[in-house]
Amino acid sequence: MANNILFIGGTGIISSAVSPLVVARGDNLFVLNRGISPRGQPAGARLVQADIRTDPGALAKAIAQHKIDVVVDWIAFVPEQVQGDIDACLGRVKQYVFISSASAYQKPIRKLPITEETPLENPFWEYSRNKAKCEQLLMEAYRKQGFPVTIVRPSHTYDKTLFPFHGGYTVVDRMRKGKPVIVHGDGTSLWVMTHHQDFAVGFTGLLGNPAAVGEIFHITSDELLTWNAIFGMIAEAAGAELHAIHVPSELIAKYDADWGASLLGDKAHSVIFDNSKIKRVVPEFNPRIPFAEGVREVMAWVDGNPAAQLVDEKANALYDKIIIDFGSLGK
Repeated sequence: MANNILFIGGTGIISSAVSPLVVARGDNLFVLNRGISPRGQPAGARLVQADIRTDPGALAKAIAQHKIDVVVDWIAFVPEQVQGDIDACLGRVKQYVFISSASAYQKPIRKLPITEETPLENPFWEYSRNKAKCEQLLMEAYRKQGFPVTIVRPSHTYDKTLFPFHGGYTVVDRMRKGKPVIVHGDGTSLWVMTHHQDFAVGFTGLLGNPAAVGEIFHITSDELLTWNAIFGMIAEAAGAELHAIHVPSELIAKYDADWGASLLGDKAHSVIFDNSKIKRVVPEFNPRIPFAEGVREVMAWVDGNPAAQLVDEKANALYDKIIIDFGSLGK
C-alpha cells in the first residue's frame, strides 16, 4: 500500500536522490518548502509551499490536509526546530525521520569500527553537538510518548555539485594553475565518501518500514580512502598535478574557526563505519559507486557549468597565507 510521505525541504544534495526512488516505488511524495530552490522541485512530487521557520503551523496543516504517513525533516539542526516537529507529528504520523550526522560521533574516536552505539561526543563542532541534542530529545519522546522516530546519520555524502573540501572549485582552480593546495594533517587519515544515489537506496528502504521505528542508522559507503588519495583523484579528474602542502588541522583552525571545526570535529579523524545494521534492515543497500567514478561526474558537471566555476579570492589569499606561514614555521 502506498504511503503519503512528506519531505520538509526536499531539494538538497541527499534528498534529490531519494525523491525519485520514493516516487518510483509508488509512494505519494509531498515537499514542504518555499518553492524557490535552484534545484527545482522533485519530479512527481506535490509542492506544499510554506516556510516552516516563519509559519510553524504549516507542518500540522499539511499532515492533516494530505493524510501524511511519514515525515522526513531534512533541514532541522537545533532542538527547538525538532520540538516543533514533535508537537506537529505526535499522534498524527506513523513515522518521523530525523537527519542527524555521523560527525556527532565521539571525537577523538576511541574504537573502530564505528557502530550506531558509538557515543556522541564532539567537543570541537557546535553543529554536531546540536544534532546530538536533537537526537536526545527525539529518543526521549520515543521512550516516554511513543513518538515514532527513526534517526539517520549520513557521513560525507556528495552529488555532482559538491567537492569534499573547504573552498570547493577554488581548490580545483589552484590545482589547474599548478599552485599548491592544503591537505590537512599528513593526508593519511581514512575517510568515506558516499555517493547520494547509493545513500538513497538505504534511506528509502527505511521509509514506512516498521523495523526502523525507534532505531538509529548510519548509512555510508564501505570504500576507505585517505585524504591524499581523495585529493589525488580530484587532481587527476581535473587533468592536473597535485602539489599538496600538509598542514596540521590545529593550525588551520587558528586561521579559520569554521574550517578548523569541520576538521577537528570531523574530517581530521579516521573513520571506519560498520554498516551491518542498515544492510540487515534494508538488504538492497549495497554501495556501488566508487569515488574515482563519482568525482569524474562532479568534474564533468562543473566543467559544463560556468556558474559553478567560482574562484573565491578571499579563500585563495587565506590558503597562500597559511602555506607561507607554515613554511616559515618549518624553517
